[in-house]
This record gives sequence, C-alpha cells and structure tokens, in this order.
Amino acid sequence: MTEQHILEDIDPTETKEWVDALESVLREEGPERAQYILDRLSKEAVKSGTPMPASITTPYRNTIAPQNEKPLPGDLFMERRIRSIIRWNALAMVMKANRVDSTLGGHITSFSSAATLYDIAFNHFFRGSSETQEADMVFFQGHISPGIYARSFIEGRLTEEQMDNFRREVDGNGLSSYPHPWLMPEYWQFPTVSMGLGPLQAIYQAHVMKYQNSRELVNQGDRKVWAFLGDGECDEPESLGAIALAGREKLDNLIFVINCNLQRLDGPVRGNSKIVQELEGVFRGAGWNVVKCLWGRHWDPLFEKDDKGLLQKRMDEVCDGELQNYKANGGAYTREHFFGKYPELLEMVKDLSDDDIMNLNRGGHDPYKVYAAYAEATSTKGKPTVILAQTVKGYGMFKAAEAQNTAHQTKKLDEESLAQFRDKFGIPISDDELKDLPYYRPAEDSPEMKYLRARRQELHGDFPVRRKDCEALDVPSLEDFKAQLKGTNGREISSTMAFVRCLNNMVKHKGIGKRVVPIVADEARTFGMEGMFRQLGIYSAAGQRYTPHDHQQVMFYKESEKGQILQEGINEAGAMSAWLALATSYSNSNYPMIPVYIYYSMFGFQRIGDLAWAAGDSQARGFLLGATAGRTTLNGEGLQHEDGHSHILAGTIPNCISYDPTYSYEVAVIVQDGLRRMYEERESVFYYLTVMNENYEHPDMPEGVEEGILKGMYKLKSVEKKGNKETVQLLGAGVILREVEAAAEILSEEFGVNSDVWSVTSFNELRREGLDATRWSMLHPTEDARLSYVEQCLGGKGPVIASTDHIKLYADQIRPFVNGTYNVLGTDGFGRSDTRAKLRHFFEVNRYWVVVSALSALAKDGKVKAEIVAEAISKFDLDPNKPNPVTC
Repeated sequence: MTEQHILEDIDPTETKEWVDALESVLREEGPERAQYILDRLSKEAVKSGTPMPASITTPYRNTIAPQNEKPLPGDLFMERRIRSIIRWNALAMVMKANRVDSTLGGHITSFSSAATLYDIAFNHFFRGSSETQEADMVFFQGHISPGIYARSFIEGRLTEEQMDNFRREVDGNGLSSYPHPWLMPEYWQFPTVSMGLGPLQAIYQAHVMKYQNSRELVNQGDRKVWAFLGDGECDEPESLGAIALAGREKLDNLIFVINCNLQRLDGPVRGNSKIVQELEGVFRGAGWNVVKCLWGRHWDPLFEKDDKGLLQKRMDEVCDGELQNYKANGGAYTREHFFGKYPELLEMVKDLSDDDIMNLNRGGHDPYKVYAAYAEATSTKGKPTVILAQTVKGYGMFKAAEAQNTAHQTKKLDEESLAQFRDKFGIPISDDELKDLPYYRPAEDSPEMKYLRARRQELHGDFPVRRKDCEALDVPSLEDFKAQLKGTNGREISSTMAFVRCLNNMVKHKGIGKRVVPIVADEARTFGMEGMFRQLGIYSAAGQRYTPHDHQQVMFYKESEKGQILQEGINEAGAMSAWLALATSYSNSNYPMIPVYIYYSMFGFQRIGDLAWAAGDSQARGFLLGATAGRTTLNGEGLQHEDGHSHILAGTIPNCISYDPTYSYEVAVIVQDGLRRMYEERESVFYYLTVMNENYEHPDMPEGVEEGILKGMYKLKSVEKKGNKETVQLLGAGVILREVEAAAEILSEEFGVNSDVWSVTSFNELRREGLDATRWSMLHPTEDARLSYVEQCLGGKGPVIASTDHIKLYADQIRPFVNGTYNVLGTDGFGRSDTRAKLRHFFEVNRYWVVVSALSALAKDGKVKAEIVAEAISKFDLDPNKPNPVTC
C-alpha cells in the first residue's frame, strides 16, 4: 500500500467523525489534551507498523489562530504613521547617496519588505539596558540598515548631515553601509552582512549567555537574542548549520525572524516549491517552536468561509513563483490564476473588487499578526522560536520594485513611483519638494514624537546601542609565569604544552581565573588538555546524566552545568562563534571574558576566515591558538592538515596580533602582554599564536629579550669562532628556529662563517612596524628618516637568511627593510606525510638548506667562491636537480 493511497480519503463519513471528535476535544478540553491524544494515536500507529506521513509541516496558514492572538497594545494608526515616515527617510537617504555618486549603492527593497517586522519589535520588544539587566541583542539583517538609520534620525540620534553621508565613511561623519561596530562603535552591536554569519553567531551568543548564567558569572535574566535574516540567506550553510544545538540546549532566549519575501537577489528563493514549508520542517525537526505568520487579517474572513478546505488546499498547492506573480501582476491576475482554479473559490471572492484582492495582505505586513507572533516567541519556554513571516520584497514601491526579480538591485525610484510611494504612506511633502528628496522629521512636540519616545522609554531607552568600554581586569604579571620563563632542564616538551601550562596559570589566577574559557572543537586530548576535564569540567546544559566509562581514571571525561571548558564538537565555525560571543562579552554583557580557542592550525583561519574578520569588526578580545602549526611539524597527517599559510591570513586582519613562538618563555611573554593589552589597557585587539606538537628542550629566557619578543624579533645568540672572517644574519621562527641554530654551528665549524641567530616571533608585526616607519618618513621629508625595527636590529651586517615552517611569503614580508641580500626559505606547496626530517629536506628548510642558502648569499656578495657553495651541496647530498616542492 503506497503512502499516497493511505492518504486518500476512502471514507469521508468516517473522516468527518474523527474530525468532529478532535474539534470536540479542542473545544471542551483544550489544545494540550488534543496534542496528547494525537501523540498517543501516533505511537499506537507506529507500534503496529503502520506507515506514518513523513512530513513535519503544517498547512500553509498562520500558526496562531485569530482567536488566540494576543492583542496589539498601543496606537495602531500612530505606529503606522511613524513607520511610514521611517520608510520615506530610508528611501530618501539611499536615493540621495546615489545622486552624489551612483557607485555608492545601497539597498531599499529589503527594508521595504521588513519595515513592519522591525517597527513592532522596536515599539514593543527590543529592550535597552536597565539597572537590573543588559539590553537585548539583535543581529539585524545587514541590507536593512537604511531603515534602522531612518528611525534613529527621527529619534534625534542621527543628524541630517550623517544621513546625507550614508556610505561615505572616510571623513568620519558618515553612516556605515551595513552594521559595522568597528566604524560605529557606539551604535551597532554585531556585523551581519556576510550572510549566514548572523544566524550562526546568534545561536552561539544565546548558548554563551546560558553558559554564563549557569556558571553564575552574569545574571542574564530574560534577555533575548534576536536574529533577523532572509529566506534566501538560509541557503548559506552557516544559517541553519547550528540550529540543532539551539534545539538540543533548549535556548528559549533565542528568536529567529526569517523575512520570507520569497526572493533572493536574482529571482525566487524556491520558485517551484515553498520555502516556508521547507524551513518549517527543518526547524521543527531541530526542536524549535515554529510560528508561521503568513497571511494578514484581511484573509481571516475568507479562511472562516472555507468550510470545504478549498482555500487551504489552494494555499498548500501553489508554488512560490506563482505567489510572486500574484503581487507583481495585480488583483485581476490573482482572481483568475489563484482563486480561478476552483469555481467555489471564485464564488468566495465575487464581492471583492480587484483592488480588494490586491490588498489581501501578507502576515509580515500586518502589525496585529506580527505582534501576536512576537508575543508568542518571547513567552515560549524550553525551546527557541523561529518566526516565518511572509512579506513582499519592495513592498510599497509599485512597478519600480514591488515583487520584481530585479528588486534587490533597486536603488532609486522613477518620479511616478516616488510620488506613489509618498501618497501611499501619507508623507507631507509637496510635488515641488519631491525632487529634492527632503527628509521628514515631525516636530518635537508632535504626537508622533511623543509616542515614539514613550515607547522607547518604556523599553529602557535607545536601540541599537553598543557599550565601548568596560572594567579593567587585574591580570597576571610576568612573574606569575616564572615557571614558563625557565628552561625545561633536559626535559622535552612542545610549545603547545608550554601554552597549556600558561593556560593553567591563568585559570588558577585569583583575578581572572573564572573568566578564562578554554574552547576546543573536539581535540582537547590532542593538545594535552585532558587534565583540565576534572579540574574545570566541560560545560553541558544538561549536566552529566551518565557515568563515563573512564570515571575511575584521574583525568576522566567530566561534563557539568557549571563546567568551564566549552567543547563544541567537531565544529570549528561553532567553536569560533562561541569564542566571538565571549570575546565581545565585555561590550554585550559588561563582563569581560578571556576566551582561549585552541584548534588544529589548518582548521583555523582557512575554515573560519569570515568569522575571524567579523571578530576584527566586532572589536573582539581573546586568544586564538593554532596548534600543530607549520607544514612539517604535524608530520603524519598530510596535505589537508598541514598549515603553512595561516599567518598570512591572520595578517590581513588589522587588529589581529599574531606570533609564531618557539620557546616556552616566548609564549609566556606574549600571553602576558596580550592579557595586559586586552584586559588591563582594554585595547580592541585579539591574539593569534601558532604552537607546535614537536617536543624539544626549552632554554631559560635570556636577559632583556622581552621587548624584542613582543616587537617581533630579538638576537638569540651569536655563533662566532676566532679566525672566521665572514658573518651572516640567520632568522628563524617556530620549530625551524632550532634548525637555524644548528645551521649556525655548521657554518662556524665547517665553513668559517660567523652568524647572529635571531628568533623571529612575528614577521607580521615586523612588517606592520616597518610600513609605519616608511610611511612616516615619506610624509616628513624634511626630517631624519625613521629606521624600521628590522633595520635597527640587522644594521646591514652581512646577508640575511630566513627560514620558517610557513610559506616564503610570510618571511618575505620584511624584504623592504633588509639592507642587502635576503634569502627566504619556506614551505611553499602542498603538505604531505613523512618523517619531519624528510619533510624539512623536501621543503628545503632544514639546517643544510640554511647553510647552502647562507653560502650562496655570501657568494652572491663576492665574499666566498662559488665552489664553496657547490662543495656544501655535495657534502650534504643535496640534489641540484631536485624538483621544486611548489610544483610537486
């Protein structure tokens, strides 16, 4: 028996008896009892082996029945008046910007479709900070920024000059194109226009708030996290990628509002099916409360008449492409093509004019329906809520953009459409004034302004708003890391373990210990952090409902509602989003946290580059640790695991401070300085450190090297022998520094060449400082030029050779500041598996290649004969015809 046959109604009389019985239960005993009976019937059917319908969607109509809607408080007509003014000012702002320069761009149709969704939230739901609770958090859909600016303009928070400078940010008095906290640090909370990142970050923001609440760090009360996104944006994997976490952890502090205007940039989101139904199934399956807000109140009488279910049948069967056609083509077209399919439906609307049919509104444009949906969402306990609100893209923009495939690209209206827009929304601007696109702000003592201010006062003030500052923390001194400043006395450890020891110091520190949050995707044991399981516990919203099989061991797997470690599963994007929520807690919760996210280096910036960029925009503060870094240190894992380029990616983010330390004391100095800058001085920077899994002995910290470590390089040693005539400068970083140290000995003992060995902790920081010095000198031509720090260190004494475990571009960044010959060795090409020794030979970065490179540079400078270079190549058994690893 097929599912289709099962679902056919072969006995309408019996069906009616079942339906009547259900209606009786609903009427007499309520929906909870009806739900119980349906659930019981479903279980009995499954027990008997009866196939059940696969769908977890509901009919294509509003989830909340009219009789169950919570009534909209306030003055509906006043709110519509204010909303219309906001619409006008948003349109005027974008059109003015494009009159100045048509390349400035701007988007108006997204806000046109979503204006009611935002207006109801601003008037009744978005709460500012109060004495007892921080403000709600809202991830605004990036393309609707003009509408948010327009509201702030009416409220007096933005000036006309700022509105005129929309997307003109260079001179400092403009408005950023989209939500950018870096550019507007007292206004926007989160950057969201990189699609998919807003929803993902919102989920982990809600997750982190529950974490802070459970650990009794921050009393989050009933704060809400709102995420506004478009239905087309849901095609981004990040948008829906973490919704199961929200359902699993019952994040009832989270609300998604998906503006289902059924259109993306080029055409329908799902022209041949129904995006709302698709999203409903996905979210229901993930454990969310789904509220569909599809049809406005003008449809209610028609649904009431639909005693045969034909209107519902038509709603369920029509595809989204046709729904767009109805709005684009008008009432007569809708009568013929929607209602006309069934004679009974045509009869239902026979008393409606074509204009009446055109005015059958969609739920996202109906303030009553939107308010009821929001009220349901904010009162739901035990699960997150998603509101699927159906709207029309370009609403109110008539033939210029309304429901058009080209709507997203619309940046201006023709004169006729502009006048129609003004008339539809009742803006008091004359035909003569229309061409100048004046903004409109009601008088301060007008009913509109009084109402607007009263609503925001009841909700605790301005919104959106961002806190720039926070309390300074008492961070550990370098003395607190004294154990890490000492050598390992013959014991071999990795730089990853050196960092873990620093991390242990941090979590035990009285001033900051409880604020430190170790974050891992799923490899704490890989990084030697399993000792923290018992000490700190792994956060779990459900606690630990089982006895771990290793519970009798010292380092057993311990989950707890008060656990300090965040282990986010095999999910780099999720772990980074949790890190980002904690790294901005100083602003969003007025409580600085110190997140430390440790991950496989290759799975860092390469995978989560967009989120790392968002961290820069968000002015995040915290530590990122690229563990098992370098192309040859992780020798057995092969091409997709070996990182040689993450520092290049890190260097693209202006406020990311990155280091590649070798020794334990370098790690300690960098970590302590990061704590000082981010949490004592409150600088909006974040730190990226690469650490390795190769074990070796670590020496004591030489005296006076702290400044050099932080600037990016310091002289580790000089290797000199009496009688040697030539000198080279050898630069090394990370694990390859030890190869450079060995090369210095070979050069001295076997080739009569002295060397200065420099530990380069950050070529990125050296480049930044060097470029800054160069720029200063260019702009101050009558003053003595500034020497870069690299020039100050090297002083032009002999050729310079650099070798790292990263691609050559990393060390090559300082070439402009090196006087004389500069040879760079690096690990260009794809990684692969083999022994470390073979890999370092393959990539030509080991001690022998350093020696040959140094001799070659001396030969180029005329300091030694070319035959010496050939002798070294032969001595070390290097194949002159060896293929270039870049091409292998």
